[in-house]
Amino acid sequence: MPPAGKKKADFTVRTKVFKKNPLLRRRQFVVEIAHPSWNGTVPTKSIRHKLALMYKVPDESCVFVSSLKTKFGGGLTTGFGAIYEDIAAAQRVEPNYKLRRIGLGRKKKGSRKSMKERRNRGKSVRGKAKSKKTTAAKGKKK
Repeated sequence: MPPAGKKKADFTVRTKVFKKNPLLRRRQFVVEIAHPSWNGTVPTKSIRHKLALMYKVPDESCVFVSSLKTKFGGGLTTGFGAIYEDIAAAQRVEPNYKLRRIGLGRKKKGSRKSMKERRNRGKSVRGKAKSKKTTAAKGKKK
């Protein structure tokens, strides 16, 4: 159990192994977060915000932080960071699940099963009735 005096306080962000990757149009690095007076892990959003301030990035959504691992005993977390030149470069390189986390990616359409069921319901009719049946299935509840 952590001491009662601990609170969500300051943390420091350092970068090391800093590289420029012109092919992917990004700067990449290892992120080291020191948080001795912080209970648990520092939120990724605050780390991204601090990195954006450090490197004077105009748009915070160009900063990506991943693979954060907290050392045993707490107080130090390491991970991978990347700062893209623009959002288009990030969308070209980063996977959809990471883009979705920060609000840039496409939303999921629905479950695979429901899409298949809707398609199969439409097979039984033709013409205008087909479009009615498939759109009616979207709003239908079980």
